[in-house]
Amino acid sequence: MKPRYPIYIISKGRWHSRLTSKALDKMGVDYKLVIEPQEYEEYSKVVDPSKILTLPFSNLGQGSIPARNWVWEHSVKLGFKRHWILDDNIEDFNRLNQNMKLRVRTGSTFAAAEDFTERYSNVAISGFNYYSFCKSTDRIPPYYLNTRIYSCILIRNDIPYKWRGLYNEDTDLSIRVLKDGLCTILFNAFLCGKVTTLRMKGGNTDVLYQDDGRKKMAESLKKQHPDIVDVVWKFNRWHHKVDYRGFKKNKLIRVNDTVYSGVNNYKMYVAES
Repeated sequence: MKPRYPIYIISKGRWHSRLTSKALDKMGVDYKLVIEPQEYEEYSKVVDPSKILTLPFSNLGQGSIPARNWVWEHSVKLGFKRHWILDDNIEDFNRLNQNMKLRVRTGSTFAAAEDFTERYSNVAISGFNYYSFCKSTDRIPPYYLNTRIYSCILIRNDIPYKWRGLYNEDTDLSIRVLKDGLCTILFNAFLCGKVTTLRMKGGNTDVLYQDDGRKKMAESLKKQHPDIVDVVWKFNRWHHKVDYRGFKKNKLIRVNDTVYSGVNNYKMYVAES
């Protein structure tokens, strides 16, 4: 099964790696690779040009924010209710089921996430958790409610926000919708294997995250949300720490009274390796 909403991959300086686009190609999932015009020649050598969207600007010095907002408007103009926006350093996608983390070779996980999200009228953002954050030896629920959504994000197009800032834009957007009483869903049943940003060249690594970039990231989020964010030092580097406890009061609102029973695997099955 295939997702109904468009998938956009924001990419810069990574035509040589193209991790996310390669992963989606293996799954047979359609997407658009969104790049700056000065890099079109390099990307078009290794990616089908029909899958490329070229931005009308370049090197604005604002990180990925202008591209993210451009993608949002692009999906609105196409008439979609939601859109997916993915980082370009996702190696693979997985399903966590019965304590097994299995690679998926279908778009069914995207379709299942869309359907579950749309059971509720007040879910502004949903998405996949990181592979590394869900240990197969732990007892993990199928999703977490009302927390941050990173890197593999399904956004409702009519929410009254836009991407902003330079750092932690995904955390900031999640917090803003939660403060307005809406909900977020972070799926553990469906995972994305994202490579740590600082391990890869390209993207914003060389521009935003070097030297004291980690501290600037944390401090910028605290400035935006001083009521729930602290700057902490752990694991030998600076981090932001967000207190999401106040959003437990945000409850999911069903679209209708339909009772879902049984198991729908969306035609997924475990294939022999």
